[in-house]
Amino acid sequence: MRMKSIYSAFAAALFLSAPLLAKTQPADAVAPRPGYLAPDFTLSDAAGKSHTLSAYRGKWVVLEWVNYDCPFVKKHYSSGNMQKHQKAAREKGAVWLSINSSAPGKQGHYEGEELKMRLEGAEGQGDAYLLDTDGKAGKSYKAKTTPHMFVIDPAGKVVYAGAIDDRPTIDKADLKDAENYVAAALEAGMAGKPVKTATSTAYGCGIKY
Repeated sequence: MRMKSIYSAFAAALFLSAPLLAKTQPADAVAPRPGYLAPDFTLSDAAGKSHTLSAYRGKWVVLEWVNYDCPFVKKHYSSGNMQKHQKAAREKGAVWLSINSSAPGKQGHYEGEELKMRLEGAEGQGDAYLLDTDGKAGKSYKAKTTPHMFVIDPAGKVVYAGAIDDRPTIDKADLKDAENYVAAALEAGMAGKPVKTATSTAYGCGIKY
């Protein structure tokens, strides 16, 4: 009986310490790499509600860095491509967080009525549009461009980091035959299969920190 109690206590301690035993992202890495814990953050959305990444443990999460003034972002939103993938991801049970890291006074930073107007015009289908005005969240992910995408598994580990697809252009016509890396990562990961393309070079407009 005593041995059983010791074993139970050991198992409980191991379970609680699991996040601490997971691999931590090297500080000098270009971006969070697959297999490593995604950096945690707390950001407010356009309505002032706080969102903490770690609060979504147990769910798949997609992070999308966005700037509505960027031509590459406009390609995906004006065509309805981004909204299509946002909706599809959420229907599968994933959480989609769009993050704006543009600093005040820089391109892509909006406030008040302009922010409201931009959000309505974008018709985004994600869970939240988050404001990273000091750039801390973006820099912790080494986010370089808009869009820059990350897919995070229910354990909080990165499974994909990079571009949204394999067509680094602003031509909407290229979307027809594009391979969407984010959709592919979600499909494979949710099915318990390896993600074929786990990293790629993000393309788009430089983030205006």
